[in-house]
Amino acid sequence: MNIKKNDKVQILAGKDKGKTGKVLQILQKENRLSIEGLNLLIKHLRPQRQGEKGQRIEFPAFINASNVSLVCSKCGRMTRVGHKIVKTEGKKDKKFRVCKKCQETIE
Repeated sequence: MNIKKNDKVQILAGKDKGKTGKVLQILQKENRLSIEGLNLLIKHLRPQRQGEKGQRIEFPAFINASNVSLVCSKCGRMTRVGHKIVKTEGKKDKKFRVCKKCQETIE
């Protein structure tokens, strides 16, 4: 998966199509991610003690990674992600993510 935690992404499909948000959590094996303030579900909780009221809790649900696109921090547009390997002497090679539109590294 080319998307990491704290990346800014835009939703391509679903009820929140076109909205952008920050990635909160990633499930790598299931290819799903959670976005802050988007794809919200409501969970109803019963009162636990007598005299207490029930609650409605909103939380961001997971969305498939194929339904989101990374937003480049430099050019501000949705982009595909490329990779660049920089060779350094004596150390391991570094692998960077690169914006396919502006060719800048994504941090």
